Amino acid sequence: MLVLLIAILAVGGLAAWYGERAGPDAPRWIALAAISLVGLLLLPYFGPAVSPTDGAWLSEIYATWIPRFGVGFHLALDGLSLALAVLTVLLGAAAVAASWTEIRDRVGFFHCNLLWTLAGVLGVFLAMDLFLFFVFWEAMIVPMALLIAIWGHEDRTAAAMKFFLFTQLSGLLMLLAMIGLVLLHHRNTGIFTFDYPVLLNAELDGDVARWLMLGFFVAFAVKLPAVPFHTWLPDAHTQAPTGGSVLLAGVLLKTGAYGLLRFVLPLFPEAAAAFAPVAQGLGVASILYGGWLAFGQDDMKRLIAYTSISHMGFVLVGVFAWNEQGIDGAVMTMLAHGISASALFMLAGGLQERIHTRDMRRMGRLWADVPRMGAIALFFSVAALGLPGLGNFVGEFLVLQGGYLVSPVITAIAALGLVVAPVYSLVLMQRVFQGTCLEPHRLSDCGGRELAAFGVLMLATLWLGLYPLPALTVAKWATAPVVELSYSGEDPPP
Repeated sequence: MLVLLIAILAVGGLAAWYGERAGPDAPRWIALAAISLVGLLLLPYFGPAVSPTDGAWLSEIYATWIPRFGVGFHLALDGLSLALAVLTVLLGAAAVAASWTEIRDRVGFFHCNLLWTLAGVLGVFLAMDLFLFFVFWEAMIVPMALLIAIWGHEDRTAAAMKFFLFTQLSGLLMLLAMIGLVLLHHRNTGIFTFDYPVLLNAELDGDVARWLMLGFFVAFAVKLPAVPFHTWLPDAHTQAPTGGSVLLAGVLLKTGAYGLLRFVLPLFPEAAAAFAPVAQGLGVASILYGGWLAFGQDDMKRLIAYTSISHMGFVLVGVFAWNEQGIDGAVMTMLAHGISASALFMLAGGLQERIHTRDMRRMGRLWADVPRMGAIALFFSVAALGLPGLGNFVGEFLVLQGGYLVSPVITAIAALGLVVAPVYSLVLMQRVFQGTCLEPHRLSDCGGRELAAFGVLMLATLWLGLYPLPALTVAKWATAPVVELSYSGEDPPP
């Protein structure tokens, strides 16, 4: 089953590429069918018979790959992987819908790269061998860079190169840390292995553990991204096609947060505990700096990109609060932000397709022409600012609750992000859909395809806000052991 989840997307990408010979719409339907099939394969894991104990795998497969170096083909699915896999499927379908009329050139190759990016992301969420994880980590970067470089906007080449270099260099740093961890484990036990469950028990010297932890942390902080590793994100988001922006905001950023929860905390608990105040400080800097820069943008997509930096700062604060409330809030923020940010990028892409600009100075009073689009924008804008009853509020509330138990001062500063968010969210609504119209526009409103895509994302946001328990319960199957690590010693983390 786990191999099929990845293989369907990989093979579907090839089918979409060659399916263009049957017409420009064939790749779109092939991509949608492949993503839908993966979604159907995930449904049985939500059945009433599935109730694993904390830390147990819902499904697992292991096969020897490179025995000389202890590399295995080890895939496993738990609650955290399942929640993020569902998010990947949902936003993958949204990316296809958002690209339906925008992409007119090399349609087959576009959907091939889109599906290969999703396959790489799913591989990251499922890989339980560190070498295999690194392979998938690198595999998702190349098709994403191609999406930006080929189908992006005016400065696409520079943005794609910047994205590629940041992620490649940080990935190589993570690889060095992986190799160091494996070699140290071999020195202590005489066994070469990259298997994650085995390396959880590796005995590491304190100074060495700190350096290895930093290798992993920097790679994941770049992908998150956290200040000061964030500079690639605004350019990549601004220049990417709409489908690429959806994947970037919705799922690729979440691989960084996933890596922190899956690898940094469990593999290096003492080093991560000592580093927690610094990590939370970076999270607070991301919240405030991202929100401040978002307020000063004229480019609609660039504004939304900076809001992503701000929201992912809450994830960093919640993860390193390292208690039940903080980690639950981080997971909920990952899910809710993935949906709301993707929807806002879809709106920005839809407007750019209609009026051929992202500059908010050339917009204004668009609600009169596109009232359905305006209402959708208002919904996701108030979701992004944390309106109670929507998923983002639940995540940020839990993060602040968990952070307060650790550091009231850091939490009080982070809470200022809740003041900044309404400013940039409402400024977006005012400048685009209200205010003064400097250039008259005659636009077509959302059609059936767009309304269906936005409707599903709106329902998901409402569900996470009004009834978050199922999502938190599924994720807690995996995160409960991580929370227990924080109290496994004599004292909890600082």
